[in-house]
Parts: sequence; structure tokens; C-alpha cells
Amino acid sequence: MAAVGLLLAGCNPGGEGVRSEGSASTTPAPKGAVSSAPSPASTAGHKKVDAVQLMKDDPKVSADVKKSLYKPCAADEYPVEVTYASVTGSTSPDVIVNVMTCADSVGIGSYVYRRHAGAKDGYDNVYANEQPSVYAGVNKGELEVSKQTYAAGDKVCCPSGEDVMTYRWSGGHFTPHRRYHTDYSKTTVDGGTPGDGTGSEG
Repeated sequence: MAAVGLLLAGCNPGGEGVRSEGSASTTPAPKGAVSSAPSPASTAGHKKVDAVQLMKDDPKVSADVKKSLYKPCAADEYPVEVTYASVTGSTSPDVIVNVMTCADSVGIGSYVYRRHAGAKDGYDNVYANEQPSVYAGVNKGELEVSKQTYAAGDKVCCPSGEDVMTYRWSGGHFTPHRRYHTDYSKTTVDGGTPGDGTGSEG
């Protein structure tokens, strides 16, 4: 099985205080009122989290997803992408985890972990989505979750469209804020160049 590509760790050039750690390795690492649209905090001093162990110990993670974490795809690289960013207004960076298949890097689970208030260690699972082809990220301080959509006959490489939902943290949980859907054009023009897709906002 092919390994999921290792992303370079570093702050997002867009200045959103986002740090992506790429695929998780087997090496363990140490572990009031909130506005509706929290401002991202700097992740310069964030502590790396053993995301694989965190999910193995999490009862909210399904058995099917945990099964993909029993062994790495190759060497010590698991099919897990970890991003540190503030999406809940916490003073400590939240941990956004995406789990993918080893073979084709299709998302099978996305989670957000929030550090215990006032605790040195420990995280709460405050968001979980285990729909196929799901992927969670950060957009302007909000949680953004995308899901590719497939029509009958579509190959894994070629979805028909994409649903995107943004969430805001309010009252101790995420609430849906905005939804988008994009249809990918299947037509070709001028000798095989794909046409533009169309998008709509829900």
C-alpha cells in the first residue's frame, strides 16, 4: 500500500495560525465564554499530540476507523494528518485530525479535539464525522468540512462534485454556518479540456 504523503510542518502562509504536521508517526509526544467566530491563535508554542493513540483511546471513533490505525501504511507513517489551529476559541490550539485510506488517501474520518479547560493534559472530542471522502480543515478561523460526492459509475479519482460546510463554535459546540455545493463538469471542450464546474450556496 502506498504511504500517504508527508506534508512539511510549518505555519500556514495565510497567517491563520495553522500548523499542519502531516502523517503521524509511531513516536509518542507529550500532550469561559466563547465568541461565535473565534480568532485563530498562534500555534508557535503548540505541543505535539500522539493523534494515533488519542483516537485509539477515543470511544467516539468507530471500530472501522480504529482498524486502519492498527499498523502504519509504510515504515512508521500512519494515514493520519494532524493540524493545530484555534477553531473553538480555546487558549490552546485545537487538534484537527483527518484519517485516510492508505491505498488512495480517501478520507474516512475527521475529528476535532479541544484541550481540557485548565488541565495540563487531555483532550475532548468535540467534532466527529466518519462519512466516506470527508476532510476537515480551517478557513478564516472556522472549521470547514468537505465531502466529495459521487454519482453512479464515478471512479474514486473522479467525483461528480463536492459539499462544503463551515461551522462556528458557539455555546460549547459547533453549529453549521454556511453550506456550499459544487458540481464538477464532466464535459470536455476543445479537444479534451474539462469545462468549469458550477457552484451553489445553501
